[in-house]
Amino acid sequence: MKAFLVGLVFLIAAALIFALGVLLFPLILILGVLLRVLLVCLLAIFFVWALGKFIIFFWEEVKRF
Repeated sequence: MKAFLVGLVFLIAAALIFALGVLLFPLILILGVLLRVLLVCLLAIFFVWALGKFIIFFWEEVKRF
């Protein structure tokens, strides 16, 4: 009887963890998409900043020449 109860508790715990994972899956997908959008925005801001630094550097070199 003891082994049956331990097995039953294990199966119930496994089912709860599985159900929690199923319920959180859409949230994980949304967070993945939001993280990708945030990363693209940060990269775009970085590249615009780097382009501005390059233009300022090039302009100073042309003025000095």
